[in-house]
Amino acid sequence: MAAVKKVTLTVVGGVLLLVGVALLVLPGPGLLLVLAGLLVLASEFPALEKYVDPVRDRAMKAAEDSVKTPLRIAWSVLAGLALIAAGVVWGTVDGLPLGGWSTGSSLILSGIVLLVLLGWSYRRVHGKGPG
Repeated sequence: MAAVKKVTLTVVGGVLLLVGVALLVLPGPGLLLVLAGLLVLASEFPALEKYVDPVRDRAMKAAEDSVKTPLRIAWSVLAGLALIAAGVVWGTVDGLPLGGWSTGSSLILSGIVLLVLLGWSYRRVHGKGPG
């Protein structure tokens, strides 16, 4: 049973890490996913713990920067909505390069993840609001 847990955590951590690395150059919250992947992998591979703090520091700084001004928030929201819209287009319009729902769903998922992490960043930096 312990072997199944180790393999599962390794696969989940590896996927999060790889998607995070891809999102470093694509639109999306790459550093936060790299951090999530490292945290999962470090739970099974303690040698990776030395990378967690530097990545955490950079990821939190990037999260804070992303919600520093209303203009940055607006652009990030627009980027997330554009990814979702592009995903719907890619999923429904025939003849597009790499067309179909496999590409469309990954674009939609990227947009949703971007919006969720933007909301998380906003709440972390600006608090939960009045009340």
